[in-house]
Amino acid sequence: MSAVHVVVPDGIDDPDRPSGGNNYDRRVCAGLADVGWAVHEHPVPGAWPTPDPAARTALAGLLAGLPAGEVVLVDGLIASAAPDVLVPATGRLRLVVLLHMPLGERTPAAGPGERAVLAAAAAVLTTSEWCRSWLLERYALDPARVRVARPGTDVAAPAAGTPDGGELLCVAAVRPDKGHDVLVAALATLADLPWRCRCVGPAGPEELARLLRQADAGGIGERVRFTGPRTGERLAATYASADALVLATRAESYGMVVVEALAHGLPVLATAAGGLPEALGRLPDGRVPGVLVPPDDAEALGSALRRWLTDHRHRAALRDAAAARRASLEGWGRTSDRVGRVLEEVAR
Repeated sequence: MSAVHVVVPDGIDDPDRPSGGNNYDRRVCAGLADVGWAVHEHPVPGAWPTPDPAARTALAGLLAGLPAGEVVLVDGLIASAAPDVLVPATGRLRLVVLLHMPLGERTPAAGPGERAVLAAAAAVLTTSEWCRSWLLERYALDPARVRVARPGTDVAAPAAGTPDGGELLCVAAVRPDKGHDVLVAALATLADLPWRCRCVGPAGPEELARLLRQADAGGIGERVRFTGPRTGERLAATYASADALVLATRAESYGMVVVEALAHGLPVLATAAGGLPEALGRLPDGRVPGVLVPPDDAEALGSALRRWLTDHRHRAALRDAAAARRASLEGWGRTSDRVGRVLEEVAR
């Protein structure tokens, strides 16, 4: 095996800032090392993807210090935001971009710079077929150089569940694109039913205050709890005590929390945003282990939740489908293997 230099945002292991991208990077680094790669990790300081001049200078200095011809795997949060640094570096380094979410999908003005980086890279790794399709359609990249390595998940004991299905769980950073305002609006239509909803994830004070006011105005303030971030065993225990995962996100490249929930046998009620349908999956017999609704549609999400809470046969069918989907989930070893194959090709 060869060596790979992995460039990641500083704070990748900060428990107060957990993210799917950070978890993916950490698991892939560990997986590559397990199969013999010499993994050299390089955290870069800065508020990526909005770096200041000092962060760009640090990135440029790091890349300049690497020997010519080295294989470099760069987190897309950094690569997409620094085309002025990355594109020139592709002349002497074998650059692979690991793109968790297209920056141009959320910030169209960033699209030309992101495209320039991805077009110059030796290869691009995405975390979903949806993301790959988006890149090929919008940026007209060479399809042979854009590959998919979906996130894996860990084996978990199935959640026991409650008879009425009323323990709802949302795992997502509390920020506008994750749609907590839509979730709260949907839950407000269910005030006549018994349920509780825990929202797990880091939250900015202003966004959190706004959502708490919204929940209070909807008469559900005491039933929606924002717990802050949870990781490791605490997060696993939270999944284990839930009945269903609920996501109202407006944009998602894949949705690692979906497969984490399915690993516990939890049905998923979510929006059909981006790669979420891909993460949710479909069983060979056509069953889906959850319900998908359009983004930004609180009425549709509320209706899906009402049926979940009131129709025990529907609830049982979704639980059975989630249990079956749980058995088909892939582990992180498969993800690392796919990443490793691309790195091997680039290293030749």
